[in-house]
Amino acid sequence: MKLLQKIVGLCVLLAAATFGVNAHAADATSVDRTLKGDAVCTRCHDEGSDKAILSVYKTRHGNKADERSPGCQSCHGSSTNHLKDKAQSPDVVFGKGKTASDASVQNTTCISCHQAGKRSHWEGSQHQGQGMACTSCHTNHNGGNDKVLNKATQPEVCFTCHKTERAQTHRISTHPIAAGKMACSDCHNPHGSTGPKLLVKNSVNETCYTCHAEKRGPFLWEHSPVTDDCTNCHTPHGSTNTPLLKTRAPFLCQQCHSGDHGKTLYSGGNLPSGNVISVNGAQGVANQSPPAQLSGRACMNCHSLVHGSNHPAGAKLQR
Repeated sequence: MKLLQKIVGLCVLLAAATFGVNAHAADATSVDRTLKGDAVCTRCHDEGSDKAILSVYKTRHGNKADERSPGCQSCHGSSTNHLKDKAQSPDVVFGKGKTASDASVQNTTCISCHQAGKRSHWEGSQHQGQGMACTSCHTNHNGGNDKVLNKATQPEVCFTCHKTERAQTHRISTHPIAAGKMACSDCHNPHGSTGPKLLVKNSVNETCYTCHAEKRGPFLWEHSPVTDDCTNCHTPHGSTNTPLLKTRAPFLCQQCHSGDHGKTLYSGGNLPSGNVISVNGAQGVANQSPPAQLSGRACMNCHSLVHGSNHPAGAKLQR
């Protein structure tokens, strides 16, 4: 394990050299991380600065009691030219803008410390491939109020780019994201994943089972689309049909069940005490009740255990 850690560390330093980053900026142990070392920067970047630079000391990055916490030069480099001439930028400039360093340079600096755990799949991930920097989502000089780390405020950071998902979460049926009980990172790992769509697990079903364990099974009688992929029937970010269904029943069920008594394409015109529309569009006798497949829970009136049944007589998912 120690040998592996040394190899990873060497790779990070090599990447830093490749991208033109001062090697000291990628190695927090090779610079003076004390308050005395930071004074080289804070004698100018003090409480009078336009940006709240000193607020970093209210965050984990400014906790000098923790030997793992960096100093100014650990992240921004020794910045020798900047010290000589204030018109020159530091070695590593985070954020956006003309003076900001390339995203790969910024990320290399961050990953030199944050290279394990949930960030082990960053290289090659969708966000990394789109040229995003860590600072696209995270802020350090903010007094510890990093919105993306707070479950209640995290979605608004994600929705900056994912606007379609923002709209979906405001539909009638959705996960409790707006209520602050759930965040995007409960299902997705923005730093990379071995699963699709940056999911925290290797598949859609494994991710859903994290909360919906009662749907996991195994069941004596299984429902094929359920064991295949939850999103065959459900849309996770929000739907106009409860519970998060892509289409309301029986029309959802009839996408697969086109035989037996499920073959009739029922119409929304078949309402209680109203005219019944037959399969060929002809008007039936008035004041007839619609078929059972259009009443109440539709197909689930009878086939209530659509996720699977363990009853010996539950082959039709009825019990």
